[in-house]
Amino acid sequence: MEKLIFVLRRSDADATESWCESLRTIVATRLVDLGVAGVTVYIRDAAVQAARMRMVTLDPPIAAAVTVWVEQSYGPEATAAADILAEFGTAVHGYLVTESVPLRLDDSVPTRTEGFGNLAFLRRPAELTQEQWLREWQGRHTAVAIETQSTFGYTQNVVVRAITPDAPAIDAIVEEQFPAEALTDPMVWYGARDAAEFQGRVRRMLDSVARIGADRDLDTVSASRYPVLQPFSTRTQQHIGA
Repeated sequence: MEKLIFVLRRSDADATESWCESLRTIVATRLVDLGVAGVTVYIRDAAVQAARMRMVTLDPPIAAAVTVWVEQSYGPEATAAADILAEFGTAVHGYLVTESVPLRLDDSVPTRTEGFGNLAFLRRPAELTQEQWLREWQGRHTAVAIETQSTFGYTQNVVVRAITPDAPAIDAIVEEQFPAEALTDPMVWYGARDAAEFQGRVRRMLDSVARIGADRDLDTVSASRYPVLQPFSTRTQQHIGA
């Protein structure tokens, strides 16, 4: 089984609420009907528009991301999924990834996940080899990210290769889940009880992201998370519909 992440780019003006709803609804039917093993949808919809933390490198920016589990990344399911999603993005890019889950979410109920998702699209700095970068990121930064932030879900995806033409270079994709209050309150984002703790956590986090090059060439987006169909579930499981 292989995990694919499709990134949909669209201008803020064109990423309307009706577009978000259409994307979510059609993904919940057409992708599942393909027979894929799992689908999760992230959308920058009305519920997350107040987000204060956003970094944009790509133009148009990232408006949504869809994770799909398939039997083979070169198989017909992957091609069909890309074709379906191409109807909804100004640009759609697909990536085959390997997944690790330091903090697993409870997706037993297929409804919108509480809080909001923060997606970060990382690029490895040229001064680090792949092995050095992974050791710094997964071996060292993981603990810092968990200890300095209020995340209750954390997934790291290392990009193996792009599966669509002309996909921009991305080396990893992070999925983090935060409490709703963190959308507008940095103190909640960092899980800090006072100003001193907040400043200490921010410094520690910034030092760590600088070591892995995530202080530059970065795209982030806050998004509502919809676990449409869980990987490896039976085909009788319910999924989010219209």
